[in-house]
Amino acid sequence: MDEKNMTVITVIRLLGFQIPQCLTFFVFFLFLVIYCVIICGNLLIITLVFYSKALHSPMYFFLSQLSISDILLATDVVPNMLHAVLRNTTTVSVSGCLTQFYFFAATETLECLLLTAMSYDRYLAICKPLHYTLLMNHQFCWIIVVTSWSLSFSAVLISTLTISTLQLCGPNIINHFFCDLDPILQLSCSDTTIIQLESTSLSAMFAVVPFFIIVVSYVYIIVTIFEIPSITGRQKVFSTCSSHLTVVSIFYGTIVCVYLIPSRGQSWDITKFLSLLYTVVTPLLNPIIYSLKNKDIKQVVGKIINNFLNLHFKSHANLQISL
Repeated sequence: MDEKNMTVITVIRLLGFQIPQCLTFFVFFLFLVIYCVIICGNLLIITLVFYSKALHSPMYFFLSQLSISDILLATDVVPNMLHAVLRNTTTVSVSGCLTQFYFFAATETLECLLLTAMSYDRYLAICKPLHYTLLMNHQFCWIIVVTSWSLSFSAVLISTLTISTLQLCGPNIINHFFCDLDPILQLSCSDTTIIQLESTSLSAMFAVVPFFIIVVSYVYIIVTIFEIPSITGRQKVFSTCSSHLTVVSIFYGTIVCVYLIPSRGQSWDITKFLSLLYTVVTPLLNPIIYSLKNKDIKQVVGKIINNFLNLHFKSHANLQISL
């Protein structure tokens, strides 16, 4: 029996990015700024949707839930990654590693379901406009959101509990910056067939099927757009779903690169870089894309800025009069 099968581990060491010492503080500062932008940008989206009546629609309601999911994902991964950058490595307990995997997998699953709900919303708005307010009402939106959150966290809990029954053996090193499924399974000296079957089934149910629904929705949307006689009308309709289509492309594009493209012979540096795209870059880009490409959000932000400036100038004028 080799050494791996003899040593049961309780602590896992994450190697992180293994960057040169001279770049440590630069990379740390870069990821810290990105994390702050992720939190502030997504909190801005949530606040705007909550307070602005102009954004009280199903699409923006789903967007606010997507922002909450992005904050959870970034908070689950980035702080530990920052510690690994400073120390060139970091250690976590096995239970801590499983907890990180649980929230990572649950938020990724939730994002798949929310993006699917948003595509269905765009399908109804563009292809079934006369039935939109009847079908996509306030109660139905809440049912979709509660169901998405419940399914995501309960389904991933099943896999996490199965992983927790595995016996993990030394060496206790994961060449990654967070606890993903494959690196954890590589530490196992138990049979991983069941968990791999569970993972494949859940991926098909909560990633492949939602992606298929999104594709079908956009096929109908594109067909409907091309039936509009005027070019201006087509552009106006397409602009209502361009932000969502961009986010879907980025999210599923990175997921496909990491999990569906064969990884044999692929270095861990490439794997870590691709993983960085959907754990850090996607939560960073989501609020930026919706802020820059969405007319309604830009109008609300502009109105808030104008109100703030008017209030500031009015206060300054009153102060000068009183003096």
